[in-house]
Amino acid sequence: MKAYEIRDGFGLDKLVPCERAEPVPGPYQVRVRVKATSLNYRDLMMVEGRYNPKQKLPLVPNSDGAGVVDAVGPGVTRVKAGDRVMGLFSQAWLGGEPSRAAQTSTLGGALDGALADTMVLHEDGVVHTPPHLSDEEAATLPCAAVTAWSALVTQGGLKAGDTVLLQGTGGVSIFALQIARMMGARVILTSSRDDKLERARALGAHEGINYVKTPDWDKAARALTGGTGVDHVVEVGGAGTLEKSLKAVRVGGTVSVIGVLSGGSGTVPVTPILMGNLRVQGVLVGHRQSFEALNRALTLHGTRPVVDRVFPFTEARAAFEYLKSGAHFGKVVIRVD
Repeated sequence: MKAYEIRDGFGLDKLVPCERAEPVPGPYQVRVRVKATSLNYRDLMMVEGRYNPKQKLPLVPNSDGAGVVDAVGPGVTRVKAGDRVMGLFSQAWLGGEPSRAAQTSTLGGALDGALADTMVLHEDGVVHTPPHLSDEEAATLPCAAVTAWSALVTQGGLKAGDTVLLQGTGGVSIFALQIARMMGARVILTSSRDDKLERARALGAHEGINYVKTPDWDKAARALTGGTGVDHVVEVGGAGTLEKSLKAVRVGGTVSVIGVLSGGSGTVPVTPILMGNLRVQGVLVGHRQSFEALNRALTLHGTRPVVDRVFPFTEARAAFEYLKSGAHFGKVVIRVD
């Protein structure tokens, strides 16, 4: 099988193509011929050694993959050869509360991931692909889409008429925009570029804030709600933006922390959380039940992921460099076949 490994240290220059032995599925395992894999910021951090500097190497990166089952081991009943499937981010998290097993069974670190033409996974760790999606589109769902769904729906209890504040136009934020609109919510979105704000409006965002022109975007968001504040913030920035998110949300509102684009550590302002009776929740992607609920919603509405650009397998490093540039709108995908 063909794959890419992070080998001999971290960095994009350490991401190298390799050949591995053809895997054979054991009891309750399925072999998936990967057709496409998408990139998350987590994958870039993993390659660069910023996500887990102690990660054992070599490692096949990438959490997200979609393809076709071509062989099953003894005892498999959930899928059959020929089924189109996607891998579950946390292979051991099928439902309920997260656990240590969920944290340590994630594809692309600690487990080998989807930047390969073949994966062997437990049958519980795959989910059927919505029939209206291509493999490239399906490959965007396991991390970014499930994270957005968990933040807003599974954990967030989003209701029709709520106002959601989203940061930027990366994968999670664009999925959150699409999900919020499916749920009948109002969307305010921030970006550093007016052209991206226009594209977001075309997808259904109600208002856009250019945070370069309007550094106090938290005040602007509150003004758009008549001074009340938004019901829910999907916080992708991390330490650098959390304080403004806490100021933008209404009394009793929710801030879902799902990213660390501007840093993973800093001073947490406790007073506004306490005095505002705020709910600040971390979101570790989500379990299989959430993924399957998301897929039902996408199928019902005919919603398709926003794929910015598709790279061939031979240009995997270029795909990571493009993601790192921040030029993308939506998801960056690598076609594996």
